[in-house]
Amino acid sequence: MNRAIVRRFAAAGCALLLSDAALAGGETSPRPLAFFTLMSDHGPVARAIMDGGDACPVLATKGDGDDHGDGKTIAMVMRAEPANLPLRPTKSTIENSKPSRFPVRVCEADLPLRARTASIAGHALPLPAARVRRIIIIGDTGCRIKASDNAVQDCNVPAAWPFASIAKQAAAWKPDLVLHVGDYLYRENPCPAGHDGCAATPWGYGWDAWNADFFTPALPLLAAAPWIMVRGNHESCLRAGQGWWRFLAAQALVPGQDCNAVADDVRGDQSPPYAVPLGKGAQIIAMDLAIAGEEAIPATDPRHDGMIATQADVTALAKGHRYTFLTDHYPLLGLTATRKDGAVKIKSGNKAILSTFGIADPSLALPGIDMLLAGHVHEWQQVDFRDHPGQFISGMAGTQEDVVAIPTDKALGAEPAPGTRVTGFDSWTGHFGFMTLERTGARRWTVQVHALGGQIIHRCRIDGRHSSCTA
Repeated sequence: MNRAIVRRFAAAGCALLLSDAALAGGETSPRPLAFFTLMSDHGPVARAIMDGGDACPVLATKGDGDDHGDGKTIAMVMRAEPANLPLRPTKSTIENSKPSRFPVRVCEADLPLRARTASIAGHALPLPAARVRRIIIIGDTGCRIKASDNAVQDCNVPAAWPFASIAKQAAAWKPDLVLHVGDYLYRENPCPAGHDGCAATPWGYGWDAWNADFFTPALPLLAAAPWIMVRGNHESCLRAGQGWWRFLAAQALVPGQDCNAVADDVRGDQSPPYAVPLGKGAQIIAMDLAIAGEEAIPATDPRHDGMIATQADVTALAKGHRYTFLTDHYPLLGLTATRKDGAVKIKSGNKAILSTFGIADPSLALPGIDMLLAGHVHEWQQVDFRDHPGQFISGMAGTQEDVVAIPTDKALGAEPAPGTRVTGFDSWTGHFGFMTLERTGARRWTVQVHALGGQIIHRCRIDGRHSSCTA
């Protein structure tokens, strides 16, 4: 392979993994197409997506001089074999669907807790910080092509789909942790004829679409810090759930929970919450509410009991901690709006959450939770309350913007849950960017909203359950 090409990839911050044979012009098989550190339900995990071959690579670690990771090599184990999966029912029509091909194998290994360095094929993996200070929050990153909504985003035009630029800019901020709040794959249907902005783009739910929509543009940020991956509604079994379980899920991949068979979708669409420690008594609890939707869920619905169990697990995980962020894809206490005849009308809460979490906790007081982090709404938003955890939304990292801007005077006094009145509100709509959190005290954090050009658009202070912002 041309060494100049290799140098250009390295200069761009891309985690291109090549063997000495490849640099000399020889073949390289297998080779990692992507690798990253995932904060899972049992600690940090190294994952690698391999091209070719029939074996997993070795994870090399060095520790602190004892038997816990000092100069050890760990054989990574197979998470998912290559597979061509038959067409299953999806959210799309038959003519806009196709079987999912996964010609790659996914390998993983638990990272030793005392490891000081870890690498795959000589390339370093980011390791968890003992005390996380700087966190990137992104969401809704994919390029939207959805025939049923007549939505066509120009995936080939960086200004129209800037996720690659955002990932590079966020990596330069040098985070200790990246939190993705869901919706990774949006290229569900083929680019319509005559749309040069997305011509020849991969589509569907197989590896080619996952690679184009997420792994290739995210490379610099995957190499910068460990990630928490939250599942979005676009990763449900009826959409990109097969790839979700292969590539990004924090839990083990087991038959019957892999979204391959429609009969198993109830299992495949739910997984228990888990906590990621941030050090000094702080944590992030990640929930999988990808199939919650926004309509009320009756007690007879298979989703109902799973969400009630999630609520109980979250309450237990929150006990005894100094500070707890709760994150999922759907905003529990965020605001959305509709526009009719020029007038903006606030929508009153998420009925799916209120009909499940709200049974035992009607106002969503969420004991033990200090701050909520979510995506789904394609904008940035901050909502503050008198007696409830505040809400932040960061869903503006690439997907087509399509939300109604909410005037502050309309937001103040709104009630996303009964008796939960908004006392502070800020938003940034119609623009791309990302959000950062920086720890400044035991229960204090600073929030910044970063625009594509590098400008800081909003600054906020978090103190316990409350936040306040300035433009």
